Amino acid sequence: MTGDRSRKTAERDLTAQGVRAAWGILALAAVMLLGGCTGGSSPSPTSTLTPSASPSEPVTPTPTSPTLSPEPTAAPITPPPPGPSCEADWTTAPQAATQASTARVTDVRVGRHDCFDRLVIDLDRSAPGYEVRYVSAVSEEGSGRMLSLAGSAFLSVVVLAPAYDIETGKETYFPADRNKVADVSGFEVFRQVGWAGSFEGRTVLGVGVESQRPFRAFTLPGPGSGSRVVLDVLH
Repeated sequence: MTGDRSRKTAERDLTAQGVRAAWGILALAAVMLLGGCTGGSSPSPTSTLTPSASPSEPVTPTPTSPTLSPEPTAAPITPPPPGPSCEADWTTAPQAATQASTARVTDVRVGRHDCFDRLVIDLDRSAPGYEVRYVSAVSEEGSGRMLSLAGSAFLSVVVLAPAYDIETGKETYFPADRNKVADVSGFEVFRQVGWAGSFEGRTVLGVGVESQRPFRAFTLPGPGSGSRVVLDVLH
């Protein structure tokens, strides 16, 4: 009897141990099952991507108009002085000016223009007085002899200035040919320019012209510190 109880007790213990083992297996299986449902491993951390700064876009420069240096402003063009006018106060009456001067004659020149022939007496200082008139004949200074001139009318041109230095007597102008002071070949109205001399502060020239044409007489400054006495005879 005692042996049977011991054997039954042992069987109960074994049975209890088996049950406990079975429950342990079931518990472990449940744990494993739960682990499988949750992925079985630690979740990978979610990567939060921080967008990297994109490379700078190449900057296309805004085209700008080049800064142009201002073109140099042309200096204002000064028109040349008007040429000698044909619309002047021409006359055949005597013309004169009486201004005082210490000028001396330095040259005699002639020129041709569109509507007149011109005689110029150059002086070394400010312009002196003058007398211009038609005469029947031009007399030489000092001697009074008549100057022989070509043409049918004659102008006496008196400049109130000597052609010499009044202190030394040295000539400041004397023509190479008294009868042909200037070449007027081919001129419209001038036929001859003759030298009547320079005496007592006066210089006289005779101008033979084609006919008694209107004229004008005046003075001009220059060149330099000098001046000019001018005679124009209309064509």
